[in-house]
Amino acid sequence: MQLPWWWELGDPCAWTGQCRGTRRMSPATTGTFLLTGVLFVHVLEREYFKGEFPPYPKPGEISNDPITFNTNLMGYPDRPGWLRYIQRTPYSDGVLYGSPTAENVGKPTVIEITAYNRRTFETARHNLIINIMSAEDFPLPYQAEFFIKNMNVEEMLASEVLGDFLGAVKNVWQPERLNAINITSALDRGGRVPLPINDMKEGVYVMVGADVPFSSCLREVENPQNQLRCSQEMEPVITCDKKFRTQFYIDWCKISLVDKTKQVSTYHEVIRGEGILPDGGEYKPPSDSLKSRDYYTDFLITLAVPSAVALVLFLILAYIMCCRREGVEKRNMQTPDIQLVHHSAIQKSTKELRDMSKNREIAWPLSTLPVFHPVTGEIIPPLHADNYESTNMPLMQTQQNLPHQTQIPQQQTTGKWYP
Repeated sequence: MQLPWWWELGDPCAWTGQCRGTRRMSPATTGTFLLTGVLFVHVLEREYFKGEFPPYPKPGEISNDPITFNTNLMGYPDRPGWLRYIQRTPYSDGVLYGSPTAENVGKPTVIEITAYNRRTFETARHNLIINIMSAEDFPLPYQAEFFIKNMNVEEMLASEVLGDFLGAVKNVWQPERLNAINITSALDRGGRVPLPINDMKEGVYVMVGADVPFSSCLREVENPQNQLRCSQEMEPVITCDKKFRTQFYIDWCKISLVDKTKQVSTYHEVIRGEGILPDGGEYKPPSDSLKSRDYYTDFLITLAVPSAVALVLFLILAYIMCCRREGVEKRNMQTPDIQLVHHSAIQKSTKELRDMSKNREIAWPLSTLPVFHPVTGEIIPPLHADNYESTNMPLMQTQQNLPHQTQIPQQQTTGKWYP
């Protein structure tokens, strides 16, 4: 098999497809070639898409509109399972990255990239064509996964940073071929979002592959002393850590070494027991010709029977309320005579009071009858005439208000008065 034209290049961009592996097909279409098991990185540059939105900027004019991207497989609402996308803010570039698998070989993958200008609400669409080739003739059976604590995924995807990391690994491992296989954010592995203090990072997992066995430095983490220190949450002693420490802080307790040359069968015989249902054979759906069913009996049971019970209860309640009344005669027969007499007397007095309140023309009391004058002996008419309205009479009358009041003469004193 003849190698691709960029295979011999030592630049990490040639391996990732970020730089030389990407070529422009047309103003709205971009094409790229990549191998299975090789990290693919494609940067969606905001500066490139700014010229797609009207009003078009003039040469030398600077615009800083917020731009976001939406990516999906043509004809589908989302991206392929192996391809991921990240963009921190509308003012940063977006990045497509991932590692294709053997199932995607030979299938032309067209990714639709839609850019949104959040200020003008304009959109621009480009297509990215990815041609995936098989890498079975160039296997990398020895794979190591590192956890870098002081990096975010978008920082690690930069070609310069990724190149520095691969260079450090190459100095430690000394392989003939070395490639970045995959990059995964720690948040995708169940990690926690770091606190926004002290410039803390999320962390990133970087898997690299080589064609030679692991070096002694990488296997130092497997010795019992370092395993004990890792179990006590202490940093293991790794001699080659200083080659990474200048730029990358690696958690050596989380390093994973995979040797694919030792094929281990993953088939496990299924043992029937709790939690596993017995094999019931193939599913047999019901026949298309269904027999008719009579629902008259179901109707009687669900509707007629409750209605009959409700009717019986209604009749019993009506009999108790209407036909079981005692009546006034029966009540009087069961009541003692003394209570009836008291009740009759109270009713008679109440009736007389009500009749008296209706008839206001009653006889005057004895205090209002004619009396003799104490001095002259003449008969004095009553204080209240027949046509006198008692409602307007004051409660207490003064001497001036009393008619026919006898005036008692006052005696005049004779003689002089000396002060």
